[in-house]
Amino acid sequence: MTNERSRSAGAAVAGAIARLGRAGGRALTNTIGGAERTRIVVLLASVLALSSADASTVGASAIHLRASLHITNTDIGLLVSVTSLVAAVASLPFGVLADRVRRTWLLGAAIVLWGVAMIWSATVPTFGQLLVARLFLGAVTAAAGPVVASLVGDYFHPSERGRIYGFILAGELLGAGIGFGVTGDIAALSWRAAFVILALPAFVLAWFVFHMPEPKRGGVAEEAGPMEPTDAQRLARERGLEPDPELILRGDPRRLGLIAATRHILRVRTNIVLIAASALGYYFLAGVQTFGVEFVTQQYRIDQALANLLLLVIGGGAIVGVLAGGTLGDSLLRRGHLNARILVSAIAATACVVLFLPATLTRSAMTALPYLVFAALALAAQNPPLDAARLDVMVPLLWGRAEGVRTLLRTLAMALAPLIFGLLSDHVFGGGRVGLQRTFLLMLIPLAGSAYFLFRGLRTYPRDVATAAAGTRSSD
Repeated sequence: MTNERSRSAGAAVAGAIARLGRAGGRALTNTIGGAERTRIVVLLASVLALSSADASTVGASAIHLRASLHITNTDIGLLVSVTSLVAAVASLPFGVLADRVRRTWLLGAAIVLWGVAMIWSATVPTFGQLLVARLFLGAVTAAAGPVVASLVGDYFHPSERGRIYGFILAGELLGAGIGFGVTGDIAALSWRAAFVILALPAFVLAWFVFHMPEPKRGGVAEEAGPMEPTDAQRLARERGLEPDPELILRGDPRRLGLIAATRHILRVRTNIVLIAASALGYYFLAGVQTFGVEFVTQQYRIDQALANLLLLVIGGGAIVGVLAGGTLGDSLLRRGHLNARILVSAIAATACVVLFLPATLTRSAMTALPYLVFAALALAAQNPPLDAARLDVMVPLLWGRAEGVRTLLRTLAMALAPLIFGLLSDHVFGGGRVGLQRTFLLMLIPLAGSAYFLFRGLRTYPRDVATAAAGTRSSD
């Protein structure tokens, strides 16, 4: 009787979870606007989730990698940094390909190679061979940034890109949570198993990406309706904002070589501001991904399992932020606030610095938790409106190369972060808990720099929106 009651209770719980999952799926489908749109969002989010989970797994496995391969924090930082450096260089050719070839096939092929590289990483016997495997992984993961940005621009209407980016970037955060909380726990048993566990879904994801429809370039997917001026462009025109005549592209942007296209991309002042802000924000995030678990365990005197649980709670706050930030930016823009997307990002970046400071100073996990949750919310909230704003200031047929340039510069910052975090904590601040604490405090300075650049972008964004609109019309 006891066994029967246990089985009945288990079946009831499983049924309740299944019903909850179906209800959540229906709610998500209704929110995004249909099954096909939801499938596209989920797949693009899964691409970023896979990349983020892998990066976070290295950080969550840092203790075990050091013990198994007899390496230091500096070596862990180097492992992440060289992967990012290769990804930064490879993002430029992938940006060119994203503007010229079938993007879904390009992305699917890259994901297959991700899976191969992850399995390779799990089989290496030495740190040197692991470093080589991660170099290859960095080269193929570089496809994600340019291809996903270009697809988002063409799949979805400009008025909803911030909100859609929120859902897609939520995948990046979920991936980081999986890397910290799930594969991090697996790494406690075997860091090799953690890499294998990540490799298996890559091949399934690649199959689905290969079968995604390729949207028409320079517009939006057919079901989203005909192409029309974005809300930002409409507001710029209503206010009589004149485009910069020197930056209006004439003819087909696809004919521009990489050097000419890069020169134009880097002449758009708002684009430079947004790249700098994004790079500084991701610089701090890369340090957190690599050394966050170790910092939390030492600073708050808790074990790794509890630290992973704490980071999952913090990740929940980040998911709320990433969903709210894009939606808020889009909503304010529709209500006539031309600078809404930039302003939301700037305020969120400022709040992030203010909230991280007390969380880094306290030794109590319970005291730090609310600060960390809201700091993560603010850190995540700035990215969706910022990503949507980048599409606003660039002509559609340059989206892939523009994202390639942005990914190059952002990834360079991310590549430097783990190495600099490791060097500072080991060799400047003496190592241990105090070394990591002082390093995190110092790294709040570039995070504040992100907020500074975003406030500067409020002055340049309106005219650059008008210029992009004029360039789009002239290239049609």
